[in-house]
Amino acid sequence: MERKYLMFNSRLNIYQKRKRQRKLPILAIVMAVPVSLILLELLARLVVGISGKSTELAAYEGEPANANAYRIEFLDQKKQPYQGLSNRGKLAAQRSIAVGYKLVPGQQSNLWRINEQGFRDDIPVPLSKPKDEIRIFVLGGSTAFGQWNPSNEATLAHKLEVRLNQRVAQQKNSPEKYRPQELPFYKPDLRKALALPPQIQGGNYRVINAAVPGYASGNELAQLAIDILPYSPDAIVVLDGYTDLILPSDSQAMDIPRIEEFLSQASGHFWTVVSQRLDDAIADTYLVRAIQYWILRPQLSASELTLMAMDNQVPLAQHVTSDPSELERRVARYRLYHQKMVRLTAAAGIPLIIAIQPEITGRAANSISQPEKAILDELGGEYQKQIALSYQELAKAVSGLERGFPKNTKTLNLYNIYDKVPDRIFLDAIHLTDKGNAILSDRLYQTIAALPKLQIPPSRKLTEKEINGF
Repeated sequence: MERKYLMFNSRLNIYQKRKRQRKLPILAIVMAVPVSLILLELLARLVVGISGKSTELAAYEGEPANANAYRIEFLDQKKQPYQGLSNRGKLAAQRSIAVGYKLVPGQQSNLWRINEQGFRDDIPVPLSKPKDEIRIFVLGGSTAFGQWNPSNEATLAHKLEVRLNQRVAQQKNSPEKYRPQELPFYKPDLRKALALPPQIQGGNYRVINAAVPGYASGNELAQLAIDILPYSPDAIVVLDGYTDLILPSDSQAMDIPRIEEFLSQASGHFWTVVSQRLDDAIADTYLVRAIQYWILRPQLSASELTLMAMDNQVPLAQHVTSDPSELERRVARYRLYHQKMVRLTAAAGIPLIIAIQPEITGRAANSISQPEKAILDELGGEYQKQIALSYQELAKAVSGLERGFPKNTKTLNLYNIYDKVPDRIFLDAIHLTDKGNAILSDRLYQTIAALPKLQIPPSRKLTEKEINGF
């Protein structure tokens, strides 16, 4: 009996010893992972310190240099970032019940400046308009705002302002090239005078960039009624369309991403916040930054660049609907809100230009650049097919707006404006190079210069006989 007990005890000791031996490697492996990461992090900091790249690496955020400068950071009413969003952006915006969200006034980076009124402008815009100032407001989303442009001066709004003021100077310096205010009576001279371009009103043209990245027509309508009309604009340009095509029809306007989800699901928001903070903590380590900076050099996809304001990683092809009824509802929303813009501006006597913004699939195959071809390949054939069909429906919706208020409204379909331009125009699906902005601003300039309300009227009206004579 005692012998059996000793044998059992001996076997038990051997089993426990083997069990402890099996546990030790597992425990050692588990402990080795964080220890190894800590050692690698320390080694990364040492290497970075020795290389003298500490400051450069600290500023590196794992993306192209200007990506975070144009990413929106959404702030709450206490001006604190919403937890659960990326919050790596430099362009601060706050929620607004009326318009969804607004850019925070008085901020700047090395690429842009937002003035005291929340517009992309270097100087303030007072409510009281100077006597000789002619104000033109540009509304829209990120294309009109000038996403990826290196400065305020590179945006289409600034280029348009320069062009209009050049026209005023040309009229002053070379009046013989423009239609005289005093029309002659002699028929040959009158015919010659009417063949010249009409003069636009003199003064200081101020083109104010009121566009906000991510805005759709619902945001712009509210912005026009609440924020723009009080500034006594002489003309308004609305450049949009794309966001309405990718925004689901059950949304009336763009809002802070996932805000309803955060407000209605507290537990889900909590875990989103925890996950986001963990991701941020990992991304901020020297080890991860060093790997990205020296080895991976990650680049944002065309979808990520296009949708920067939406804080959304879903590919663009999934935002463009292939359901005809859903597309019809999205286009109907666009048409309805622009009809309301037309009525508002007509009642105030303000000329309105509604322009469908360009998009990369509008480029002709024989003139598109290699980088643009790569973007199209990345976006995929299904996206190209659906967005082209969507733009056709958008064009139909716009065509009827001008007929209702022909004296006040001008519509432009700029989808194919670059079809014969050999240079690179698009940086992603909708954002433009300097060349693209220059061509677009010139087209808008021609349209504005042709607005009767901005032209100098002749000293006398033509008689019916004179009109019929031509």
